Amino acid sequence: MSNSIRLDGKKILITGVSRPMGIGATLAKRFAEAGATVAVHGFSGYDMTVGINHLTSMPNGTDKVIKQLNHLGLNITAITSSNFTKVGTAERVVEEATEKLGGLDGLILNHCYGTDVEIGQWTTEYIDPHLFVNIRASMMMVQSFAAQVDTTKDNAITMFSSGQYKGVQSQQMAYAVTKDAVVCLCRQSADLLKHKNIRVNCIDPGPNDTGYLFGEEYETVAKMFPSGKWGTPDDAADLALFLHSSYAKWITGQLISSNGGSETHCW
Repeated sequence: MSNSIRLDGKKILITGVSRPMGIGATLAKRFAEAGATVAVHGFSGYDMTVGINHLTSMPNGTDKVIKQLNHLGLNITAITSSNFTKVGTAERVVEEATEKLGGLDGLILNHCYGTDVEIGQWTTEYIDPHLFVNIRASMMMVQSFAAQVDTTKDNAITMFSSGQYKGVQSQQMAYAVTKDAVVCLCRQSADLLKHKNIRVNCIDPGPNDTGYLFGEEYETVAKMFPSGKWGTPDDAADLALFLHSSYAKWITGQLISSNGGSETHCW
């Protein structure tokens, strides 16, 4: 896919890159195609341990994504895989990317943690990983990114929220709560970091066809959209590219829904 938006000279770190069909892999591909220098971080151990039935979950998934993109002639830099539930790992990812790319002016927080548990079965072991990965890691990465930026440049952070806020989540409460907190982090950070010339925005990508639903459930979600079909990772990437370009220089502190008109539904 060709890009009309160019990001030549941009240095971008993208997290949550572990599955070839995922949003993270598509972001890495599209940003590199647009001329950005891209570093990616992923932790495929998450896909292997939490029981998510993603079609392309695999051991060492980030390495395999990078090899696929390199085979296309795209220069993607790997950041050491690490688990964001561990203290200090998030900051080290930013530090490693800064060192390998010679600085950063873009950060895309696409990583997440989510598991299904009904109320009545909540435990600290269930709740804490959501807080550590979705919130603590994101906060620490925002802080580390802001500490190294060149304030004379146009810098941008893009976070990813979710549509769970549109309805009660009987099985994904911790995920929904932390994804709502991501929106708060976006809006607060946008104000706190404006003096450093950092724009901060958040994308709600809606349901994306990344290989995690099949059969009847897949068709049910498709019917939520006026078009009758799922969104794709490329749809999310289109918006992220815009937000990191000069076209979005007047946009900050916003939650932007790119969900094909499925406004009345949660998932």
